[in-house]
Amino acid sequence: MTKFIIRWAINAVALYVAVLVVPGIALRGTWVDVLWLALIFGLLNALVRPLLKFLTCPLIILTLGLFTLVINTGMLMLTSKIGQSLGFGLSVDGFWQALLGSLVISLVSVVMSIIFRDELKGRKRE
Repeated sequence: MTKFIIRWAINAVALYVAVLVVPGIALRGTWVDVLWLALIFGLLNALVRPLLKFLTCPLIILTLGLFTLVINTGMLMLTSKIGQSLGFGLSVDGFWQALLGSLVISLVSVVMSIIFRDELKGRKRE
């Protein structure tokens, strides 16, 4: 359960950093909205992203993995659409803003996953 909470917190921080850094991605709401959007983003990444990666495997291989950036962009745009339909105020202006946002989210997620790698693997720091 702690792994889930840590991943959820990483997604929330990454989404918030993307909102702060990328012009064209805006959040109208509170930190609670960020937590809900992080949950939506995490669920989409857990459920939809593997299916998309499987279906677009030839494109991923052909582009040497760069097509995964397009998949990540789509996940951010889909999170925005679902969030708006549920009343959470995340708006992404277009594809290029979503691409830059997905890069920021990926970088923040990687850095925070490295920082919390012991907790994510279930080991205690000594």
